[in-house]
Amino acid sequence: MSFTSFLTYFVTGYSGLVVGLYMISPIFPKAAFGARALAAYVSLLICASYGVVASIVLRLVGRQQIAQWATARAFKYIMAVTTGISFEVEDPNNHLGTVRPAVFIGNHQTELDVLMLGCMFPKYCSVTAKKQLRHVPFLGWYMSLSGTVYIDRKNSKDARQAMAGAAAEIQQKKQSVYMFPEGTRSYAKEPGLLPFKKGAFHLAVQAGVPIVPVVSANYSHILHIKSLVFNGGKIPVKVMDPIPTTGLKAEDVDELARTTRDLMLKEIITLTQKARNEPIALSADTEDAVVKSTGRDASLS
Repeated sequence: MSFTSFLTYFVTGYSGLVVGLYMISPIFPKAAFGARALAAYVSLLICASYGVVASIVLRLVGRQQIAQWATARAFKYIMAVTTGISFEVEDPNNHLGTVRPAVFIGNHQTELDVLMLGCMFPKYCSVTAKKQLRHVPFLGWYMSLSGTVYIDRKNSKDARQAMAGAAAEIQQKKQSVYMFPEGTRSYAKEPGLLPFKKGAFHLAVQAGVPIVPVVSANYSHILHIKSLVFNGGKIPVKVMDPIPTTGLKAEDVDELARTTRDLMLKEIITLTQKARNEPIALSADTEDAVVKSTGRDASLS
């Protein structure tokens, strides 16, 4: 069997499986989880392949800084078709289009946050990654081609030192970055935030650029992996006003992270109430929710 024949059979069988699971989901609701999971996975593969090609082309024409935006938007449109899920971005003051450079930060819930980035990712912005990932085949190549901002954790004693090179790159290239200050996915069923690590805030202060929080409503009614829930729907996202860092120093980072987290948490609760159309009762949030360390564990989001 030739490779072309094998590929044809594979694509036909994969597509048939996804369609079949969607068809039986009204009778067996859990089938929708499998259908959307498979659809999302193949959508990601398609966009990753497109991203590599787009990054090469855009690099050749001198537009490398919009490579991740181009890949993100492709994922947005493909996922809307294959899974029926989209994030509705509210940005009344067009901060995504006018604030540059900046450190964009957001709440981190599940793997579906990749789609959230697809829907809101601004031009001239990139994700951040450990410098060591540059040498990983395929992933590292794409990151380098698309202008990822690397952070050197291996040779850094604390968060401030780790961010120094990235801060310089942001200033020189006017390149914004996107980071998740929680540092890991929360998989929360109710709206909330994990404690913040301080890397994003050190980066913003060192680069002298504003922090722009971008928060999404809790979407456990759309995706909750432990319950095998994976539904279609629209999830509201709010771009909050920029928080200036001009004149701030390293000793101000703890307070900056704390006040930013408080603002984001309030907005997440408001958005979730809007998405569910019902009030939300929450237990008291922890008062001190910023990792107090300058070691490596607190250096990156």
